[in-house]
Amino acid sequence: MQMRSALSDIHQSPPARLAGPHLGPPRWTFGATEDPPCPSPGLGKMQPLDLYNLNCCGCVSVFLGGPACSTLPCPVLHYSIFLHRLDTMVPLGPLHGACRTLLISLLLGCCLLPPDVQGQEYLLRVEPQDPVVPARGSLLVNCSTDCPNPEFITLETSLLKEPVSNGLSWMAFQLSNVTGDSKVLCVSFCNGSQMTSSSDITVYRFPEHVELAPLSPWQPVGKNLTLRCWVAGGAPRTHLSVLLLRGEEELSRQQAVGEPAEVTTTVLASRDDHGANFSCRSELDLRPQGLGLFQNSSAPRQLRTFVLPVTSPRLTVPRFLEVGTSGPLACSLDELFPASEAQVQLALGNQMLNTSVLSQGDTLTATATATASAEQEGAREIVCNVTLGSESREIRKNLTIYSFWGPTVNLSGTIVNLTEPTVPEGTTVNVTCAAGARVQVTLDGVPAVAPGQLAQLQINTTERDDRRSFFCNATLEIDGIILRRNRSVQLHVLYGPKIDPAKCPQHLTWKDRTIHVLQCQARGNPEPQLQCFQESSGFQVPVGIPFRVRLNYNGTYCCRAVSSQGTHTLTVVMNVQDRNSPVVTIFMAVLAILGLVTVIAALLHIFRVRKRNDSYHVNQGSSTWLPLTSKRPNEVLGEEPS
Repeated sequence: MQMRSALSDIHQSPPARLAGPHLGPPRWTFGATEDPPCPSPGLGKMQPLDLYNLNCCGCVSVFLGGPACSTLPCPVLHYSIFLHRLDTMVPLGPLHGACRTLLISLLLGCCLLPPDVQGQEYLLRVEPQDPVVPARGSLLVNCSTDCPNPEFITLETSLLKEPVSNGLSWMAFQLSNVTGDSKVLCVSFCNGSQMTSSSDITVYRFPEHVELAPLSPWQPVGKNLTLRCWVAGGAPRTHLSVLLLRGEEELSRQQAVGEPAEVTTTVLASRDDHGANFSCRSELDLRPQGLGLFQNSSAPRQLRTFVLPVTSPRLTVPRFLEVGTSGPLACSLDELFPASEAQVQLALGNQMLNTSVLSQGDTLTATATATASAEQEGAREIVCNVTLGSESREIRKNLTIYSFWGPTVNLSGTIVNLTEPTVPEGTTVNVTCAAGARVQVTLDGVPAVAPGQLAQLQINTTERDDRRSFFCNATLEIDGIILRRNRSVQLHVLYGPKIDPAKCPQHLTWKDRTIHVLQCQARGNPEPQLQCFQESSGFQVPVGIPFRVRLNYNGTYCCRAVSSQGTHTLTVVMNVQDRNSPVVTIFMAVLAILGLVTVIAALLHIFRVRKRNDSYHVNQGSSTWLPLTSKRPNEVLGEEPS
């Protein structure tokens, strides 16, 4: 009979009555109901066992019903006798699973493992020794001995087993559905001596789930970052480690403890961590068991770090903005990281502005254009908000939006030309100067009665008002600042042509064949055309242009200025004199004769002087010589030389 069958019979035996008059712990007994003395070696009966008093020294306290066993040590029990009577053991009361396990352990430990078998001659082996198998896997266990004639070989385990093969000194068992760590025991007898050998089965499981806790969307640089990892499942835990990684850099390695295992570590966030991937990895190291290193990693999580200075941004805005106009806005912030990922919002009151953002290094600059409308007139705030990560910085500045239309200058009357205000001479014209509310206007130095009211001027146009300019000055005070604006308009007055006698001489005396200019001017609006004609011949002389005077230009001229407003004439008398009169001719002839006489006299005088100063040559061929004497021209002939 196999050992497992015997033990199974114990588990499956029907419950019996409780032995004894008391309700004590359950007792196990063999088929005999009497309590004879303990058998000697080789006998087939045993006394009732009290497992609660069992010790490993012997059976003396095991048998409540047999005090004779007090002198009988366990080694005297022959295992074959025990096996022979094991099938007659009947429980006297119900026994739980834990008790059954305890019973088997006590039986194997006390009655099957006597102390003096340590010196047994032959060995019993279990193969494989301390194996590692996957969860719900199977295992082939072999019990073998070097005993030449073993009496019995069996395998004791709580796992499902099935003999698959055997030999004279060995027996193999197939273990299946191994779900947890277990201990198996090989038992055999050789020459009446018991042999045992055990092996520990370790079950390994891969982690079912490895997850890194979500990171903060943005982590400030210089602040501690806590990494947290959960690992569910995985065995054996003594070989299971949990690693926290930055990229492939190992930050922490800890043994998995608890279910699920939770591992944490803290790192100091830096700029270099921006964009870095963090992950968690489990390592089941079964290399000592010859299996290898099994890794399971979580999905990586990317970290974004940022630096946002505590200082507020710099905001540049105009102090005033007129309705209908636009002004530039600029907002900047330094020492920002990463500046390219910052968000900037510029707003005029509740109106979000279209913003252009430029980042250069750690500096961020945002620009926008604010356009003022009539609905926003008054004091408004310009808001600049810079957001990076989970923090933001904001600055506000005031902007005053004002309405300052005009000033406008209006002319009322008989206006001929709207583009250039034109009125006929003698027309009454009203000039008004106006601007917006709270604006003080002044027209040609005359102020209005009060701010917001008109300034007026009335005139009766004359020739002097032509091209007259009217000046309108407007002033507006905003927050202690005086704003000024000017506008002017020119009035054109239509009047008839006029020739000014002071600018057009009426009597002219010129010489024949000389060049002169007839200086004559006429005024009027529109500007008149001026022409001068000789009354006798109708000959026209140019006006304002140089010309050569002839004798036939002599006479009376009519100068006429003509325009759409009328005609004006002026008489001019031109006296042209001949250049060669008789007196002049005689005088010129006398001068010519005198000049000729003078020239002739001069030539004669020069001739005489040259003749008296001639040269003389001496004849050197004669030895006779005469002394030469010089005479001056004024000396008298016959006077002796001195």
